Amino acid sequence: NFLTTVAGDTSSNLVVSPLSAQVALAMAAYGAGGKTATQMRKSLLLPEDNQLGQSGYKSLIERLNGVKEVELRIANKIYPAKQFVIKSAYKELTARKFLSRCEELDFHNSEAAARTINSWCEQQTNNRIKDVIARGSLHPNTALVLVNAAYFKGSWAKRFDPSLTADRPFHVNDKISKIVPTMFLKHTFRFGHLPEVNARFIELPYRGNELSMVIILPKEVNGLKAVRDNLHKVNLAARLKRTGPSHVELSLPKFKIETTLNLEQSLKILGMTDMFQDGADFSGIADSGLKISKVVQKTFIEVNEEGSEAAAATVIVAMPISLDAQPPPPERFIVDRPVYYAIYHRDLEVTLFNGFLHQPSVS
Repeated sequence: NFLTTVAGDTSSNLVVSPLSAQVALAMAAYGAGGKTATQMRKSLLLPEDNQLGQSGYKSLIERLNGVKEVELRIANKIYPAKQFVIKSAYKELTARKFLSRCEELDFHNSEAAARTINSWCEQQTNNRIKDVIARGSLHPNTALVLVNAAYFKGSWAKRFDPSLTADRPFHVNDKISKIVPTMFLKHTFRFGHLPEVNARFIELPYRGNELSMVIILPKEVNGLKAVRDNLHKVNLAARLKRTGPSHVELSLPKFKIETTLNLEQSLKILGMTDMFQDGADFSGIADSGLKISKVVQKTFIEVNEEGSEAAAATVIVAMPISLDAQPPPPERFIVDRPVYYAIYHRDLEVTLFNGFLHQPSVS
């Protein structure tokens, strides 16, 4: 529900990282108590057994950081104010289970603190995520900043030939079309139909075959809304597992998207309201009263003939409370209308990045 809640009724291009948001919020949730913890744990689907959940996050981060033949990095960091005392048990928890490091900052010099955090995010995302902490986001009374960064760069298992890229029409809706650079590839892919959302899907693996891009193409030009509204009905992981390879002629636009989101309203819709209020309980982090003042995510994706590059940073700012036979004819999968897409870990069934492409742009 994260993507559809964030997207709302927008018809703009969108990329988010549910994984980055989940990890950052889970770090905060394991320091929460009372009603704050109840809401966060329910919304994030955290298991009742803390040891099970925390070890699960550690295994997930280690597994993703160990993916072969592509670049994939998941990193966490905590920035407490110099005068703010974090409980040693929380520091140990985030270090051991979330592989997070801790660096004290002087938030009285808010511009210098912002530069430090932004510099770390840039380093972790190969300079793709810049200025995730905007001017004025930090204040002298900022107590704590939690940051998760996710970065992916992978080459297609079967690359597109750039000489076959050509300008082709893309139907933004049933009235507006534009000409966009569109790649072409004839190859064998997992491909199938999703009658529950009146759409088709295709899976494009990256080198190493651990990660792939999944695209859901509505059968109707204006069909993306129906896909978005009913995406929860689709068990894509199960469908992919029981789908065999097909010969496909694929046409896919090149595109680049960058999105900056203030997630407060979306998280409240998802049930996490208490953490933003003066009565928030983060007693597992510190004895001093804390509430979340800001949750921001900045995300980037680029898709071209070589492969895909995607990056995200999620920042939580806490403030003190105040076959041999003749093959059949190839299927044609022409991405010439708005689609859903996701970068997905095949074995873990984890979505790293996903979004909606309404209007391809490479600028």
